Order: sequence, then C-alpha cells, then structure tokens
Amino acid sequence: MKKTITVLGATGSVGSSTLDLIERAPDQFEVLALTANCDVDKLAAAALRTRAKRAVVADESCLDRLRDALAGSGIEACGGEAAICDSARMGADWTMAAIVGTAGLKPVMAALEGGRTVALANKESLVSAGAVMMAAASRHGATLLPVDSEHNAVFQCLDRSAPQAVRRIILTASGGPFRQTPLEAMQSITPAQAVAHPNWSMGAKISVDSATMMNKGLELIEAYHLFPVGADKLDVLVHAQSVIHSMVEYIDGSVLAQLGSPDMRTPIAYALAWPERMETPSEPLDLARIGRLNFEAPDYVRFPALKLAREALAAGGARPAVLNAANEVAVAGFLSGAVGFLEIAAIVADTLDRYDPAAPETLDAVLAIDAEARRYAVERVKDCVV
Repeated sequence: MKKTITVLGATGSVGSSTLDLIERAPDQFEVLALTANCDVDKLAAAALRTRAKRAVVADESCLDRLRDALAGSGIEACGGEAAICDSARMGADWTMAAIVGTAGLKPVMAALEGGRTVALANKESLVSAGAVMMAAASRHGATLLPVDSEHNAVFQCLDRSAPQAVRRIILTASGGPFRQTPLEAMQSITPAQAVAHPNWSMGAKISVDSATMMNKGLELIEAYHLFPVGADKLDVLVHAQSVIHSMVEYIDGSVLAQLGSPDMRTPIAYALAWPERMETPSEPLDLARIGRLNFEAPDYVRFPALKLAREALAAGGARPAVLNAANEVAVAGFLSGAVGFLEIAAIVADTLDRYDPAAPETLDAVLAIDAEARRYAVERVKDCVV
C-alpha cells in the first residue's frame, strides 16, 4: 500500500525538497494535503503534479485565487488556520511539519494528536513548546522524526536503547558566512550578506539564524527534548565544510558520525522511508576530493546568540520560548533594515532580562508567552536606529 503524505509548508525549501522526493517515487506515496501561507501559484502547481486531495492557504485572502487555479481538478481548496489544522488531522501516515515560526505550533500539535508519524522541521515546536509537544506525542502514541540535518544525523547514530552509554552528542555547525569576519566589520553586515549561506540553500530567517549561530542554539534546545541524555551532554563543534552533520560519542571512546553532501533531501529521505532507506538524487560524497576535515570550537564572543540559547536551555521553563520569540522579532527587524546585525542578540538578551514568566503547561500558555515576549522585543526594536 502507498504511504499517505501531508506536507505542512509545502512551498518552502524543506517542503519543496520533500515533494521532490515524493514525485520521484509516485508508486510509493499518495498525497493527502499540501499547505502554504499564500504562494498560490507554487502550491497549486504542486497539488496538481502530486494529485493531492486538498490544498490549503493559511491566508484566507488568497483562497479565491487558489480555487481559480485548481478549478476543474477535483482538488479541494481551503483557507485559514483552522483548515491547516484540519488538514494535519486528515490521518496521513506521515506528515512533514515544515511551517516556519510559531504559526506551525498548532498544526504540529494537530498532527501529533493523530498518533501517526510526524517529521519535524519546525524548530519552534520543540524550542518553545518542547515539554508540551513531547507529552502530546507520548500521550497519542505518535512517532516524532527529526528532519534538521543535525538531529537527523544524531538519530541515525544514536543507540536509543542505551542512552546511558552516551558521553556526548555533538552538533556540528558551519559557523555561517561570518565565522572569520573581523568583529569591527560585523555591525555593517547587510541582510543580503547574511542570507548568503556558504553551504546550504535555506530561507532568509534560518539563514540569518545560521549567521548569528542562534540556529545552533535552538538546535541544542531541540536536541534536549529529542534525545534523552541531558543538557550537560550536548555540545557544539564548528565544522565549516558541513560534511559531518553531527556525532555521538560513547563512553567507550567510540564516536559515530553521519556524513553526507549538504543536501536536505538526505535527512528528509531518511525520515520519509524510515525504518528503511530510499534512493535520493543527492550528490555522492567524495572524501578523496575533500581531502581533510577541519574543526574548531565555537566563539561565544563573536556569537553571543549561542551563549544566550545555552543559558535559556539551562534555565528551562519559559526561557526558550521567550528566546525564540524575541529572536524572530529581531531577525525580522534586521531583514527589514530596522536594526543592525549585532542588535539581533542584544534585543534577545534585553527581552530575556525584562520578561521571565512561569513555565507553560499547555500550548495556549506557550502561545501567550510567545505573544508577550514579542511585544517586549518589538519595543526594543523601535528603540534601535540603524
């Protein structure tokens, strides 16, 4: 039987890579639903190609255009947040959760409530609501598979039956485009420079997070919820070549690493076919051509965002949710030209200093904390002058 698929966030980079794999094996997969924010042309084209049952836009103002684009196809067109969540509940065997930001929290929860397999590319689900999401997965018997290349690498290397044998989980980081930029030059970094990642093709927000290394800090928080080894066993190592995607070090001295070309289709394919493997069009890894692999410790002075994330993880409670919300606001301010590159971490730090709520126990509480943290961060953005 074909595996039924829903892709939440089908028009982004992760969603597009997922569809590329699905379309290469049409005899193995059946698409139930595809969702997007408001990229009607790309969504409709994908729905028609994959013969999806349903296509959904989060922005209801785009619904009429979607209906026109799908007229006569038999594909159901829907719009709005509730329709996104309804699509997540359609009972797909496998759901890709790739909606960016806190907009993805409710759909991820809806997918987990279905008790099937959820491939997670939405960072905020575990960063802001890790305890709530993991409890829901356990309660409903859902399987949560990591899609981020680093967590997927750990998932491949980790002996989940014996977490006590793990000495360290080591998340590798490219260091982004400014790993060697003089500190005095970092204030004048432009959005165009920040989104030009040297190794990976990603969206603007995650590319900026990589440039500040906040992305790696968020991944530490995710790893804490995904892998039962404790925060003190999570580490970061800068590996600019992005060949080793992460490692697991065991108490006997063995270190297992997952290597591959920097292509998101590899970790997505692992999650899509798990527990089997499937062929991908990713470029084979040529270690002879690469010659040598280089590593360095992270620079917490150059990248204060990573330090802030470590501190939020150690503090626990609502701190990661506040960190994430403030970072989203700060990055949006940077991309719009309202704040400078170095102000991103400063805005996050200021928000954490001014807002320290109690730990959330429900998704609604997480969303309320997120909204309030954003209000504090927006105030701080308004104070910045570029």
